[in-house]
Amino acid sequence: MPSSPTPSERERTDAELREKEATEQAALPYKWSQTIGDVDISVPVAGKLRGRDLDVVLLKRKLKVAVRGQEAIIDGELPHEIHVDESAWTLETLPSGDKEVAIHLDKASKMEWWPHVITTAPKIDTSKIVPESSKLSDLDGETRGMVEKMMYDQRQKELGKPTSDESKKMDMLKKFQEQHPEMDFSNAKLG
Repeated sequence: MPSSPTPSERERTDAELREKEATEQAALPYKWSQTIGDVDISVPVAGKLRGRDLDVVLLKRKLKVAVRGQEAIIDGELPHEIHVDESAWTLETLPSGDKEVAIHLDKASKMEWWPHVITTAPKIDTSKIVPESSKLSDLDGETRGMVEKMMYDQRQKELGKPTSDESKKMDMLKKFQEQHPEMDFSNAKLG
């Protein structure tokens, strides 16, 4: 029965995989980064080009970037859907005089990391992504309320005090006891 790898073997394997991933990503004709909510891509192009010289297509599940009359630089299916109306591209001049096509894709699902920009490109290991820290104020109202309740309950547990749900149950029982003084609650069990 094979034993699991030692920590040093696992570290070496991880380092080899990171190096392979870095080499594959460096070979792409573009650079890209992502947050949980969006993907940003920069595609270097010749400094003499203008926006009208480019053929950029952003569809729900497709991305194409090409210089008109030439083979596409990027052309393929996206791994997940985007909000087309919230996605955009611009042609930016770099300090060197060269230009780049800067593409911003707004992910339709804000709950998953993309393993690649287009499905034919090499994948990255999304399990190794460390998400940026976020603030409670960045969350929508419902999610924020849920996170705040979880944080409150965690603090209460650490202090040995009842959680919000336990407090609610005790309040209901107390109210019921007040409404029914004739009943004996001495052997009542909560929980």
